[in-house]
Amino acid sequence: MSKSSFRRALLGSISACQILGLCLAPMARAEELKQWPHIQSAIPEDAAMEAKIKAMVAGMTLRQKIGQMTQAEIKAVTPDDVRKNYLGSVLNGGGSWPYMMKHATLKDWVAMSDGFYDASMRTDMKVKVPLLWGTDAVHGHGNVIGATLFPHNIGLGAAHDPELIREIGAATGRAVRATGINWVFAPTLAVVEDQRWGRTYEGFSSDPMLVRAYATTYVEGMQGHFSKAENVVGTAKHYIGDGGTLNGKDQGVNMSPESKLMNYHAQGYYGALGAGVQTVMASYSSWTDGPGGKAYGKMHGNEYLLTEVLKDKMGFDGFVISDWNAVGQIPGCLNYHCPQAINAGIDMMMVPLEWDKFIDATVADVESGAIPMSRIDDAVTRILRVKVRAGIFGKRPSSNPYAGKASAIQARDLARRAVAESLVLLKNNGALPLKKGAKILVVGKSADNLGNQTGGWTITWQGTDNANSDFPNADSILTGIKAEAGAANVTYSADASGVDVSKYDAVIAVIGETPYAETAGDITNLSHTARHPEDVKVLQAVSGKGKPVITVFESGRTAYANDLINLSDAFVAAWLPGSEGKGVTDVLFGAKDFKGTLSFDWPSAACPTQNLAKNSEPLFALGYGLSYAKSGEVGPLPVSNPDGCQ
Repeated sequence: MSKSSFRRALLGSISACQILGLCLAPMARAEELKQWPHIQSAIPEDAAMEAKIKAMVAGMTLRQKIGQMTQAEIKAVTPDDVRKNYLGSVLNGGGSWPYMMKHATLKDWVAMSDGFYDASMRTDMKVKVPLLWGTDAVHGHGNVIGATLFPHNIGLGAAHDPELIREIGAATGRAVRATGINWVFAPTLAVVEDQRWGRTYEGFSSDPMLVRAYATTYVEGMQGHFSKAENVVGTAKHYIGDGGTLNGKDQGVNMSPESKLMNYHAQGYYGALGAGVQTVMASYSSWTDGPGGKAYGKMHGNEYLLTEVLKDKMGFDGFVISDWNAVGQIPGCLNYHCPQAINAGIDMMMVPLEWDKFIDATVADVESGAIPMSRIDDAVTRILRVKVRAGIFGKRPSSNPYAGKASAIQARDLARRAVAESLVLLKNNGALPLKKGAKILVVGKSADNLGNQTGGWTITWQGTDNANSDFPNADSILTGIKAEAGAANVTYSADASGVDVSKYDAVIAVIGETPYAETAGDITNLSHTARHPEDVKVLQAVSGKGKPVITVFESGRTAYANDLINLSDAFVAAWLPGSEGKGVTDVLFGAKDFKGTLSFDWPSAACPTQNLAKNSEPLFALGYGLSYAKSGEVGPLPVSNPDGCQ
């Protein structure tokens, strides 16, 4: 459609956003870089520590060194395996809990942590080295039943509040320490270019400078200088360019020229490295240096970016961890055997299930000369450096003051505030705020569904197979509505069947996406209705009947939703708000005003393109957001919901 028709169609468009001052401008651009910068870490090198680590490495056997470079999944390893094989780390992936008990208690988590630690202290190494336990606490400690769940990163980006991110980082550290764990695989620093990518919600924004600001405060809050009991080892991921793959394909190819990689996709890493982040996780994606440029292949085998750029030019002195079996995607490699990746700069290998084969194969590679001993020594030095800096020597996990404390996994007031700050009001034709005591009809599949409200990476990997009973310390949006309006004034019908809209003062529809995570979340086009026709049906059942319809839209991406917006008198982008549904109703009922603004463009078409020269004008631009103080109406929008995109 033409630009002129857009201006006629809506007052809240990109043009009105600029003219009426409804946009928050993107953060100031950094001066364009011509070469990779050296980043001064907030955690400086310590000469005495380096001498101690050098002596430790010199006293280790080859098998002990390779053991330190190995990370195994907790469901595939025992404490005795840790002892006998000198394992440097374990992890629990999404949907992995102590003894595979979904409802494992804090006591269970801490007991397992102590068990692994104790095993690492019973080896025959000259200097006993404790292990690191890594976990994907990407929006709070999501694997743990009862933990507070913050909005996913896309929502936090809409808050445009770096200090809020610092507080959330610290709260996440406390929750993780409550389970005896000392390493978090966060923050994700992807600068997302195509919202069809299934990991879009893990990115804060398409504005690289906002990502950089958030990277800084997140790492400072969660990891800091390891001076606080709540601090855990942080991870900048996924290095590098995972948010810029062609057509948003997960684990696909980023074809940005190196200058764009440096100035756009790397900004978050500059922030995280400057704040002292101690680990970097490599990306599943590949890189080709611009159309027709050199194809470097999978990032896990990219020596130029992992070693020359990250370690040598940028000066990163922590260690690089691989992703789950990612090295198996490198030509000539297996999940458990990839000398190419180690030689390229991977220091610790995440080999969750076949860790024992990795140790044997890598020992053989060093003995044959396929991997130089100098590379092994460098990797182990980096791993030990992080462990010494993190202060985990001589400290049993249960000795941490937060270990086992139920209060440590709770930060509900903070999360509720984050939800309220993250909401973006896209349309309000006089429907909001709602009045307390109003008689309200609530419809939509997500109003009382905490699984939909929290999204992927929640208890399970994809966030599926969860019931409301799995969230003992959470409020659905329906619960919040009842608290504000009075339970007697609220009626809920998920599909709006058999209800008489005329009997109510207003309708609140809570609709949106259902949970997904990486790969499974990839889509072919951005049309929400093409994937979730049940949502437009429920709106059609209540719209146009003389009562205002307020739509609360839960999603992990900005979506083409013109038909849904047309059927709504007010439309709120709520993202994936997490466990605190009352943060939504705080704003809907006027206790707080809308503060959030878009951290991504909201699409005007279902089929985006990465060729920006051909891209259509967005419906709502990055930085757009209405409020009670800044109103703006949106008129009828054209509708087209194609089944797929070219």
